Amino acid sequence: MTRTHSQFATGEVESDIDYEKAQRGVRLLLEAVGEDPDSNALTETWQRRVPDAFATLTEGQREAAKPTMRTFDAETTDLVVKTTIPVYSLCEHHLLPFFGTVHLAYRPTDEVVGLSKLTRYVRWQSRNLTMQEQLTNDIASGLKEELDAATVFVEMNATHLCEAMRGVETRSTTTTRATAGEPTEAERERFQAAVNRTEGQG
Repeated sequence: MTRTHSQFATGEVESDIDYEKAQRGVRLLLEAVGEDPDSNALTETWQRRVPDAFATLTEGQREAAKPTMRTFDAETTDLVVKTTIPVYSLCEHHLLPFFGTVHLAYRPTDEVVGLSKLTRYVRWQSRNLTMQEQLTNDIASGLKEELDAATVFVEMNATHLCEAMRGVETRSTTTTRATAGEPTEAERERFQAAVNRTEGQG
């Protein structure tokens, strides 16, 4: 007998994934690779652990999990830069993680957001089945809309386990960039200089 959705939902936001389907799927996958789902080691894997993990790792699909972007009156419209935000997501092609760092900056109009909210927003956006290129664009366009920002820059540097663990079996870093709005050349240079300092290139 499998447990119900409500018995598995954890955290502040209740998940709306279909736990029975998730359980059946994980059980079938274990059987497909020659494992015994009913062994002592794997019973909790398909009944609870993997469904719980995917409930968390797909929170970006649910508006209820999005952080509240509380804002404050801006005293300046100068560029706000935040670097080295950790990012973890799942490749939609192989369901394997990619992970790394996000650097971002935005030019506020009338309001700024608490700095911790930028990290929380990146985490929420990353909890999806996606591609790095799409995630980079989603963060840039999403922040512009959420903050009514004049300009947003995003750079992501990530390692993909679908390359490191299979395929070419080589660990490398992929860099993607996205811009929302109409930045000035001076803003582009300032953002790049901040990224270079963070990465020890300048």
